[in-house]
Amino acid sequence: MESGNPFNYYVKAIKNYVTFSGRATRPEYWYFFLFNIIVGIIVGGVGTFLGTDLLKDLYTLFIFLPCLAVGVRRLHDSDRSGWWILLPVVNIIFLCLEGTAGENRFGPASN
Repeated sequence: MESGNPFNYYVKAIKNYVTFSGRATRPEYWYFFLFNIIVGIIVGGVGTFLGTDLLKDLYTLFIFLPCLAVGVRRLHDSDRSGWWILLPVVNIIFLCLEGTAGENRFGPASN
């Protein structure tokens, strides 16, 4: 993926919402995380303005699988099992670490 538009990482994660195999680079994960926070704040603000939590709840349901999938792929990039995603304190460290160069047991490095 070209580094020209960081929003593309958000779109890529949404499109690959059930892809738990493969790898995700640090920029791919963290730009997705950033745009997810921004969209969540906007959706929450609109929901507050309209006086309902329905929008926030729908967005949470919509984004759950993409968040899980991109997190698992990010762990794969550092050659760790996706099951580490279940331990929040530990996995945040793993999500910040640089991925393995070249190919690992989860496949080639993604671009």
